[in-house]
Amino acid sequence: MKRRFFLLLTMLLTGATGLWAQGVRNHNLEVAKNLEIFNALYRNLDLMYVDTLDANKVITTGIDAMLHSLDPYTEYYPDERQKELKQMLTGKYAGIGALIRYHQKQKHVVIDEPYEGMPATEAGLKKGDVILQIDDSLMTGKMTDYVSSRLRGEAGTSFVLKIRRPSTGKTMKFKITRQSIKMPEITWYGMRPDSVGYISLNTFTGDAAKQMRLAYIELKKQGARKLVLDLRGNGGGSLSECVDILSMWVPKGQKIVETKGKLKRANSEYKTRLEPIDTIMPIVVLVNKETASASEITCGALQDLKRGIVVGTRTYGKGLVQVPNVDLPYNANLKLTTSRYYLPSGRGIEMKEGIKPDVEVKPDTLGNITIYLDRLDSTEVMFDYVVDYIARHPSIAPAKDFHLTDADYEEFKQRVAKAGFTYDQLSKKQLSELEKAVRFEGYYDDAKAEFEALKAKIDHHDLNSDLERRREEIQQLLEQDIVGAYYYQGGQMQIGLRNDKMLLEAERILNTKGEYSRILLQQ
Repeated sequence: MKRRFFLLLTMLLTGATGLWAQGVRNHNLEVAKNLEIFNALYRNLDLMYVDTLDANKVITTGIDAMLHSLDPYTEYYPDERQKELKQMLTGKYAGIGALIRYHQKQKHVVIDEPYEGMPATEAGLKKGDVILQIDDSLMTGKMTDYVSSRLRGEAGTSFVLKIRRPSTGKTMKFKITRQSIKMPEITWYGMRPDSVGYISLNTFTGDAAKQMRLAYIELKKQGARKLVLDLRGNGGGSLSECVDILSMWVPKGQKIVETKGKLKRANSEYKTRLEPIDTIMPIVVLVNKETASASEITCGALQDLKRGIVVGTRTYGKGLVQVPNVDLPYNANLKLTTSRYYLPSGRGIEMKEGIKPDVEVKPDTLGNITIYLDRLDSTEVMFDYVVDYIARHPSIAPAKDFHLTDADYEEFKQRVAKAGFTYDQLSKKQLSELEKAVRFEGYYDDAKAEFEALKAKIDHHDLNSDLERRREEIQQLLEQDIVGAYYYQGGQMQIGLRNDKMLLEAERILNTKGEYSRILLQQ
């Protein structure tokens, strides 16, 4: 009986091995066949196509299309894109350290926001400065990408920048030395009411864990007994930085995340390796749809380990792991997806899933007029108002205390009216579409009076009334832009937190007796 069993088992194993080997042979045959077809196809195109092919362009297009069919993160970097790859991996580039934008009326790119401590700020550039010339190259009519590429270069190299300052009309020249630019890991941290500490973490690259540790210890010294960690807009970075940050709140040796892939070397477990600072303090993490990768591991692990709760909207869902530098011939590289992330509970972070918050809070949506003023206004009235305000005020109140006065906002409204600012009314567009549908279905005659009455109300809209109706959000945008010129990103963050629905909900949870524990138990 035993002989028959082992004979049967041997036959089954042999059959399975044979099927596996046959599968491998079939796969290899398909690979060889399709590569041969591809080579033959290109040779015929190169030989007979009516125009001469650019091999770099055509082959790269084919490669990009092939990789795009796999996932959004596997990407080919030819030799000419190596600087881009390096910047992506390190979060650094060499330049002047300022946001720039194209100004419709000026027909030039202008300085939008110089960063604190960067060459643009050190040289004395200000918001609104019109970029006229870089060395011997005129920038008249050039778009943002073109100007940006000329401002960037190797760290340590210098150039002469010629600008016109709108507030004085003067033309000025600056000699600027480019340096390595890296955005701060922490945008701002500080104390909120009722002993709540707040940290906005911008990235998991660089010294994120070190900066987080310093900020957290400082907040505890200032009396923080509860913490809000803001990961909104944080696209991730280094997995090791993520694990070290979690080490501050989770016991040493705790598994945080696991990676699993096709190859054995792609399988890894990541555990906390440092002694925690505090394993008790209540933590609420703020997230949104732009919270991705290492940020999702951070909030997801805190959920799984019942060490914190998550507030906001569902996160991005980047559950794939990349090896960023697979070497290819001719100094090319491949950023290659090799495995998937799995949290302590075993769940993945797929694009359709992401991390579901424990408490969902949807952000406020801006009004139509606000969107046009901030992003779509060809008169640039908001930008110009801020530039003129800064020119008239050498200093302002601290960021947390700064407010525009009623007179300031009234002046802004008058400037909007004089600028000839216009915007498309969404309600008018939708009413027009509804009317077309009703006419098509034959109901318009019965509803004609109602349509005409509603149309009259919409057509009679008053710009001044719309500016008043949306004053709170428009004024906050103005205040953020103004404060940014004096107190940079940290100041802008403090203005933005004033009416932040997600932050207010997080603080309510932390400050309501028993609420945090109740939500934690429901995870």
